[in-house]
Amino acid sequence: MYTAPPESPPSINNGQDIKASEEVVMKSLQETGILQDYDGALVACYSVHTLVDRIATAEFHRFPVTGIFEASILATLPLLQREDNGATGWGIITTGKFWEDHLTAGLKNYLGQSVEHNNSLFLGVHSTGLDAGDFHGDEVSPELIQRRLKEATKRLLHKGPVHCIVMGCAGMAGLEDIIRSTIWDEYPQELAQRVYVIDGVRAGIGALEQMVKNKRMFQDPRVPV
Repeated sequence: MYTAPPESPPSINNGQDIKASEEVVMKSLQETGILQDYDGALVACYSVHTLVDRIATAEFHRFPVTGIFEASILATLPLLQREDNGATGWGIITTGKFWEDHLTAGLKNYLGQSVEHNNSLFLGVHSTGLDAGDFHGDEVSPELIQRRLKEATKRLLHKGPVHCIVMGCAGMAGLEDIIRSTIWDEYPQELAQRVYVIDGVRAGIGALEQMVKNKRMFQDPRVPV
C-alpha cells in the first residue's frame, strides 16, 4: 500500500486539496518508479480525483487504474432491483458540504449524462458535516460521528425507496453497522434486508482486479504488455 508523502494534505476536503495531493503524489510516483512493481493502482480517495487520469495518461493508458468513486458506481448499478413501478434508487453518504455538488456532477459526467439533467436512479449526496480525518481521529467523539452518520442516512432513506447506500469516504470503513442499524430503524424488515451498503475501497479492489483481467483478455495481442 502506498501512502502519500507528508507534504500532501492530511485530509482531502475540497478541490484545492485534490489538486495539491495530485501534484505531490504524482511527483513521488515519478521519482520512485513504484508503479513498475504493480499490475494496477487504486486511488483510495472518494472523489473525482485527477490523479486517476494523470496516472493513466502517464502510463499511456496501458496501466489499469481507477478510483474508489468510480468503482463504487460500477458496483452499485448492477445491484439495483427493478420494481413494477421502476428501479429502486441509490445515494451517497459523504463528509462535508463541498462533496454534494462535486460528487453529483462527477457521477453524471462518469455516466455520460449532462449535469443539468436529473438522474432518476440517483437520490443524491448527503453530507455529515465532518471531515475525512474526523472518523478515526481524537478530536470528534464517537457519539457525534454516529449521530451525524445516522442523520445523513435518514435523509437519504426518506428520498427512497433506497436499495444501495455508498459510503462516500474511505475514512468511513468499519462504520457500516451505524448505517445498517439506521436502515433497520427507518425501513420495515422486508425493505431493510434488501439494502446494500457499499464500501468504496472494497468495490475498488474488485473493480481493479477485473480491469487487470479484462485488459489481458481483450487487448490486441499485437500490443506489447
